[in-house]
Amino acid sequence: MPRKPRRRRWGTGTITPSGKRWMVRWCEDGRRHCKTFPTREMAEQVLAKIVNDIAAGVARLPPNFNEAPNLDTLAAAWIERRQRTHRAAKDCGYRWKLHLAPAFGRMKPHEVDAAKLRRFIEGKLAEGLSPTTVGHCIRQLSTFYADIIEAGHAPSNPVASLPRSTRRLYKSIYDTRSTPFLERPEDIRRLYLAMAEPYNIIFIFGEQTGCRVGEILGMDWRDIDLPGRKIHVRQQMQDGKLCVLKDRESRIVPLSTSLAPILEAWKLKTGGVGPLFTPKHPTRGGRPDLGSPSHFIRPETVHKALTAALKACDLPRLTLYQATRHTFASQWVMNGGSVEVLAKILGHSSTSTTEHYAHLAPDFFGAKAFDMVAVDLSKPPAAVLSLREVAAPLRLRTGTAQEDIAEQESA
Repeated sequence: MPRKPRRRRWGTGTITPSGKRWMVRWCEDGRRHCKTFPTREMAEQVLAKIVNDIAAGVARLPPNFNEAPNLDTLAAAWIERRQRTHRAAKDCGYRWKLHLAPAFGRMKPHEVDAAKLRRFIEGKLAEGLSPTTVGHCIRQLSTFYADIIEAGHAPSNPVASLPRSTRRLYKSIYDTRSTPFLERPEDIRRLYLAMAEPYNIIFIFGEQTGCRVGEILGMDWRDIDLPGRKIHVRQQMQDGKLCVLKDRESRIVPLSTSLAPILEAWKLKTGGVGPLFTPKHPTRGGRPDLGSPSHFIRPETVHKALTAALKACDLPRLTLYQATRHTFASQWVMNGGSVEVLAKILGHSSTSTTEHYAHLAPDFFGAKAFDMVAVDLSKPPAAVLSLREVAAPLRLRTGTAQEDIAEQESA
């Protein structure tokens, strides 16, 4: 009777045939692992090394990144998860489908390197894509790699290895300091009077508070404290429904002296219950095919009314963001307001974005900036000559120099 093969001691793993290969199974940190090898001898050597490394507290063999799914498969799951946590998940899906997937979709995560990224950047710029859009694609790819590295599908983030020369290629060429806004208070008043209700209220609300358009259209009367002169921004309207704010944190905005009487009159006119702004025709718009009416005014409708008012007032064409939020921030800084306080009102997580408005401050340079390099550049005063000294060279050419000088002195 043949002897039964002796079983391995518990915790030392097992080696079993798997087709024409040999499979090694072992347990580490409560998780089971397996790997196949072409020969039994190689499987024995690898398993012995794994057992020794585990006993010594050394990490197991590095993962085989060739067995990872391609980037298209990983990106589909990543975008699906992102839709539950990020407002711009749709934009991520569009960028992946239009730009990133054709270039990297069939690759394994470890196959993307700095050279391939540079070819992608140069190719997109040659197609006429703006550096800003290319930068969005690269930053999205970096965020995506941070997720798959955590899952163990990639060894490193290739975007982190890009040299400075490559990063300069997709640096935004737009100068934020050139963004137009309403510079004169009289233009703000003219524009407000030229717009019909409720679009003029929406416009002046954004210009006086710096709120985003979605935050204004999603505002409720419960969030307006007229006696306390403050506004609680805690939700926004997006795609026809209420949702969380962009930064997911509510904030308090001061109710300005100019806006307070306008809101008081608007509250008396609308009843002061529910949303501040509702469409004139609630049964129109929305999704008629699903029987869902429109409960909110669309930003496109407000922008259309703003464009008509700008044309009537003979003012340069501005977007709704430039006429409201950007105008508020610019006017705040031009009137000497603090950039740190402005960041809290606008809902910026840091003052780096708010610093774009710092150049408008009246004391941007400071009083000493004009006299740091003081140089006396005045010309020396010209020498004053008497008439006798001026007429002396003329004595050789005329004999009447003495008579001329006498006449001039007597005169």
